[in-house]
Amino acid sequence: MLVRLLYASRAIDTTPEAIEAILIQSRHHNPECGITGILCYGGGIFLQAIEGGRMAVSELFGHIQRDPRHNDVVLLHYEEISERRFAGWTMGQVNMSKINASILLKYAEKAELNPYLVSGSVSLALLEELMATACIIGRS
Repeated sequence: MLVRLLYASRAIDTTPEAIEAILIQSRHHNPECGITGILCYGGGIFLQAIEGGRMAVSELFGHIQRDPRHNDVVLLHYEEISERRFAGWTMGQVNMSKINASILLKYAEKAELNPYLVSGSVSLALLEELMATACIIGRS
């Protein structure tokens, strides 16, 4: 059973080194658990989609909720899926400060990442747009 989970959180440490440490840990741990996904970050906010088996995704989300690097963790969207949308990345990344502001304005009131102010389906649509416009980088 495959599932997709989308959540938002506020970063405790927003330095490039802290972001890279999260990505390295994800890229190391996720393949052995069958997890794929993407991490968007900007303005101290994370928006992350994770896909994989129901138990693996649930366990990872529980870990994220307890992770001291995250604050204000909120579940935005959860669904059973027939196929992965983000299968190409053990953890792809998007630095929102480097994308065209018009992409954010398409989905929000202001050109800033704030999934706390939009629905989960809007946040998922933003991720799909970022994928379609090749804004996601990272190793598979």
